[in-house]
Amino acid sequence: MNKVFLVGNVGRDPEVKYLDQSKVVATFPVATTERGFTAPDGTVVQPQTEWHRVVAWGHSAKFVEQYIKCGNKVFIEGKLSTRSWVDSAGVTRYTTEVVVVNIEGMMANKPKEDEALGDQGAPAPTAPPF
Repeated sequence: MNKVFLVGNVGRDPEVKYLDQSKVVATFPVATTERGFTAPDGTVVQPQTEWHRVVAWGHSAKFVEQYIKCGNKVFIEGKLSTRSWVDSAGVTRYTTEVVVVNIEGMMANKPKEDEALGDQGAPAPTAPPF
């Protein structure tokens, strides 16, 4: 079974392209962060942020275009897809993306996560590496 669930923050405004009148695609990065902690032996484990390439098609892409912006927290249900291409230098390149099956914005009026967690909150993610 190929299924992915992500809860994270959108790293930049989605890029939306209309391929023709019936096909639309949206791409954007999402950052997920695992909280840091201190192990019982005193070892400090720093928070770790992972960046994910996300691709939405059709109705999901139209939802993304209308409602999703940089900084929004999102819940994504999707599947992993790896594709390859040959670049201009003749080198085969690969990328793995999360293809959206379902996406929900998590923009309810709740306290900001960092405020709710106090000093234990994870740092805000930096710009995506791609």
